[in-house]
Amino acid sequence: MRSGKQLVLLAAMALAGAVPANGQSLSPDQISTIDQAAAKALADTGVPAASIAIVRDGAIVYTKAYGFQRAGEPARTDARYSIASVGKQLTAAAVLILVDEGKLSLDDKVAKYLPDLTRANDVTIRQLLSHTSGYRDYWPQDYLFDDMTRPTTPTTTLDRWAKAPLDFEPGTQWQYSNTGYVVAGRIVELVSGQSLATFLKDHVFTRTGMHPVASDSELTRADPAGYGRDGLGPVHAIDQHGTGWGFAAGQFAMTAADLARWDISVIKQSVMSRAAYAAQQHEVVLANGVGTGYGLGVFVSEVNGHRLIQHNGGDEGFYTENRIFPDDGTAIVVAINGDFGNAHFTIADAIQGLLFADSSGVARARALYAMISGGRLDRAQLTANGAYYLSPLKLAEYRAGLAPLGNPKTVVQTQSGLRGGFTSERFVFDFGSRKLLVTIRAEPGSNGRIEEFMAAPIS
Repeated sequence: MRSGKQLVLLAAMALAGAVPANGQSLSPDQISTIDQAAAKALADTGVPAASIAIVRDGAIVYTKAYGFQRAGEPARTDARYSIASVGKQLTAAAVLILVDEGKLSLDDKVAKYLPDLTRANDVTIRQLLSHTSGYRDYWPQDYLFDDMTRPTTPTTTLDRWAKAPLDFEPGTQWQYSNTGYVVAGRIVELVSGQSLATFLKDHVFTRTGMHPVASDSELTRADPAGYGRDGLGPVHAIDQHGTGWGFAAGQFAMTAADLARWDISVIKQSVMSRAAYAAQQHEVVLANGVGTGYGLGVFVSEVNGHRLIQHNGGDEGFYTENRIFPDDGTAIVVAINGDFGNAHFTIADAIQGLLFADSSGVARARALYAMISGGRLDRAQLTANGAYYLSPLKLAEYRAGLAPLGNPKTVVQTQSGLRGGFTSERFVFDFGSRKLLVTIRAEPGSNGRIEEFMAAPIS
């Protein structure tokens, strides 16, 4: 349910709380570029506020808040945002800490702790944390359904959704399930004898200097309000879900800097054992041998040769993007108080592009794009499949659609890896008024022939 209260949009951008710190600091040009990208993302989408934190060399080097967290109230860096599903890695960490203490095993069956749940003798804790359990997700919608406007409890959630038939055989599919995390959170509470929030406060928040972390239901007037937008209608304040719905699937609210402090603990491996971090960041594989791209509470991938541990979170009126590059000592946090427009991705992409500019990959993507948009592609650079796909007719269609855009203002590489024997790379081309997602697959090597070039609008 959404509130009818309207937000009066203010044209000015408030820039508050810029904090350079020790470590590999950002250059003035980088700071200016980040500030411009954040301000533009808010202006383009109508999202009221954003708060960012950047970690380099294992230290926070920049925090800043942009826009207005409430009508007429400039955003502040000490304001807390709901991080929603980013908190799943915290729940997974709580489980892994108990594993470190010898109090449970990732391969324990759910039946050891909650025997009344569906197929509890067949589902493991590892499957709960990797979204391979088969338990039906209690919140697949991108809105509040009627029951969510009222308070609930984890037990009520489990009685309704974790006692329903499984959606698939455990370990055979990957399907995002908030329900699995409610099960995991209850197991933490049963084994530790503490609430999940208290356990994390004692074992993580206090040790890492994260303060003051709150439940998403404990946000105050000092924190941002959440805003929504229906289609191209006005931006408006929206209602929050009742207490108890987030729990272990995403109940926490914190500042961008506090989330960055958690990221630093991941980089330094300061809260859990090395084995626990390895387990969390290891891709879980299905029974048929197919990788899921997910560990325990985190997505795992590689960008441009840099290992990435990532998760985003979405709550009513809030989005958060958290990216950790553990081998580089780097992390990017972007929190916004709007559940529309994807400004959190846009800002994070801009920061990532500055910190991990791959001149060779981006340069090649720019050169290939220039040839295709200009209709002058050297067909000797194509594989047989690539030549078949990029026929003269297809090339003419690309030229007609792309040439009017001119040259991109920025190009950011967002993914790189291998697939089917080819390099697989994705780039965001930003032209100002339009953004394109460009996918390029090629034979390995700097001069490898092109197997695929695709460009599609994302805004």
